[in-house]
Amino acid sequence: MVKPFTDYTADDFRALVSTNLAGFIYITQLAVKQMQAQKTGGSIVGITAALADNPIAGIPASLAMITKGGLNAGVRSLALEYAKEHIRFNAVAPGIVDTPLQSDLGEEVVKRQSPMGTVSTVDDVASAVIYLTEARQVTGEVLHVDGGAHNGKW
Repeated sequence: MVKPFTDYTADDFRALVSTNLAGFIYITQLAVKQMQAQKTGGSIVGITAALADNPIAGIPASLAMITKGGLNAGVRSLALEYAKEHIRFNAVAPGIVDTPLQSDLGEEVVKRQSPMGTVSTVDDVASAVIYLTEARQVTGEVLHVDGGAHNGKW
């Protein structure tokens, strides 16, 4: 949901919180309880957005990014809270991904959002999730899959 900050409604806010925060919180609570019962550790990977750390002028997504930024903070806090139990928390922060949501922007506009001049695929994001799931010494990390856009202006 991308629109100017002052155009967001209370319903928009509730929908963003429900999806980006509440969904993560309630599912994660259940997963952690199960991991604690099994006493074998585990891995939780959330999906956030590169824009939460690196806004781009002309992409008005402030309210959505407030909730994604909350997810980033939660992942880092949870990583420390459950480190001794070997339950790891990480997140993947995609930039623009080649999906039908981006089709109306035009390929050249989308490619300009990445220093590499490429657009991430769903497979790129899935590979990052798999990496974080399997990387036993990585916790509290927000892994950007954005062609380097999080590094700054190019």
